[in-house]
Amino acid sequence: MKDLIDLDRYPLDRENSGAWSALVEKSRAELARDGMFNLEGFLRPGVAEKAVAEIRPIMASRSHEHRRWHNIYFKPDLPGLAADHPALQKVETINHTVCADQFPDSLILAVYEYEPLIRFLAATMDKPRLYAMEDPLARANVMSYRQGEALNWHFDRSEFTTTLLLQAAEQGGEFEYRTDLRSDDDPNYDGVARLLAGHDEQARIMKVRPGTLNVFRGKNTAHRVTTVRGRRDRMIAVFSYYERPGVTFSPEERLGFYGRSR
Repeated sequence: MKDLIDLDRYPLDRENSGAWSALVEKSRAELARDGMFNLEGFLRPGVAEKAVAEIRPIMASRSHEHRRWHNIYFKPDLPGLAADHPALQKVETINHTVCADQFPDSLILAVYEYEPLIRFLAATMDKPRLYAMEDPLARANVMSYRQGEALNWHFDRSEFTTTLLLQAAEQGGEFEYRTDLRSDDDPNYDGVARLLAGHDEQARIMKVRPGTLNVFRGKNTAHRVTTVRGRRDRMIAVFSYYERPGVTFSPEERLGFYGRSR
């Protein structure tokens, strides 16, 4: 694993050492302050490019095109909110996805399944333990955004999202977010409407280099990937971990996300 991950800079393999504990505390502090943390240069030089080379033929020939119109909540309506409220305006998401069962024995899965990484993530999120997902499709995905494609504004269903950027677009494809736009007690519909209208001055764009690991608390932070421009796709791996073992998607969820149930 030392040939894939920069374990000198990020000592995941030295659990409970001083350097490991310092990295955990730094990551926790950034997560509390910003709702995310980045480990830039997490992959060693050239590894992201090798991962892209492994995935590109599969992406070109066997990926699932996910195309849908949705509102920021991924729900058709919300109790007490008029159907024409600006917070419910429709936006379009388009991307292409390949699933874990399509890239066995890959660099991406080797990193995803690396137990010291899973234990480190649990520590940064202040969880007793995390487990790799058992779903053969959903456990790790690689998503590609091509010319004119974007992941539009949304809130995540899960508390945390872990991603690894493999390739940046020539233009666009930037991660834009608005930290704590809502809370568990306050949906802030008017604030959501201002964001969607482009009038929220607290929205930020994060520029990330390939090889960066990002952990993001997206349940109450609105975020999107801006429209990609140019011939080079934006390609990112998404890792799914849970606090209990044995988690899988239902056949209906797989069909909705990946166009197939198994």
